[in-house]
Amino acid sequence: MQTNEQLNMVILDDYHEFFEKKEINKSLPSFVKLTILNKHFVNEEELINAMYDYHIIVGIRERTAFPETVLNSLPNLKLLITTGGRNASFDLDAATKNNIVVSGTLGAGEGPVDLTWGLIISLVRGIHTEDRLARNGMWGTIVGPALTGKTLGLLGLGHIGKLVAQVGIAFGMNVIAWSENLTQQIARQHGVKYVDKKTLFTDSDVLSVHLKLSDRTRGIISKKELSLMKPSSYLINTSRGPIIDEKSLIDALNTMKISGAAIDTFDIEPLPINHPLFSTPNTIITPHIGYVTREAYEIYTEGIIENVLAFLNHNPKRVLNPTVLKEYFSK
Repeated sequence: MQTNEQLNMVILDDYHEFFEKKEINKSLPSFVKLTILNKHFVNEEELINAMYDYHIIVGIRERTAFPETVLNSLPNLKLLITTGGRNASFDLDAATKNNIVVSGTLGAGEGPVDLTWGLIISLVRGIHTEDRLARNGMWGTIVGPALTGKTLGLLGLGHIGKLVAQVGIAFGMNVIAWSENLTQQIARQHGVKYVDKKTLFTDSDVLSVHLKLSDRTRGIISKKELSLMKPSSYLINTSRGPIIDEKSLIDALNTMKISGAAIDTFDIEPLPINHPLFSTPNTIITPHIGYVTREAYEIYTEGIIENVLAFLNHNPKRVLNPTVLKEYFSK
């Protein structure tokens, strides 16, 4: 699409002001008026009112959802971009019905591996706690377990899970894994022992979640699974919050049924300041930063610019709802 009429474009949830500093507008045609927001809209009505006049909207991963109710209320929206190659919070069917093209970007997807191991080591060895206490004059308070010889359990052995497993093996850990699609052969190829679901929870000293969120995986860690874990065990989630039943996790931590949890993803994001997880003992809370690396954001920036220019030139790239193209560009 080529036009000289002004097109309004917005990038949402730029918490780190990364895109503001990249001066993306200099790479776009002059008729594209770019706005960059770091404020998160907490409800659909507020989002719809703020987005009504925009023709191009960019969402940073799944920070802001665009369900059917929102997309049906944005008649000016023509192009919806997500950073990364997919976005479970964008209703692609609704976008197609509303003749909205949805495009993704490439990305550097290994950031969650770094964060997973940072969380594991800090949680198990109490690094975050020792730092705080040392600053307050308490010198040496925690005797934490070594990782060598312990069992690392992986709920999911996809791309990220396999990389996490490699580090665990390098630490001398016994690495086990389970998911509904995992086979003994695949696990063995990566130096991992395949176990059943119950064994994963009963035997893991550190259990790390690496599943995609779906109807099948939502709430897959419930009160039942948490009750199987050792009192000395730790739970790590850098995947998606709803995979773990949040209330059951809080109860398990408050009653010391597990030793601790490090959580990067939540049912509601941003996590409200009065959320009980902030006052739950022996937790590390990070604000969904697994994918937030400089390298990934540089790739996102390039992808956003490419997607806008390609759309304006009647040849959209990386379209996530390709059935929309025939209808949209036939007009």
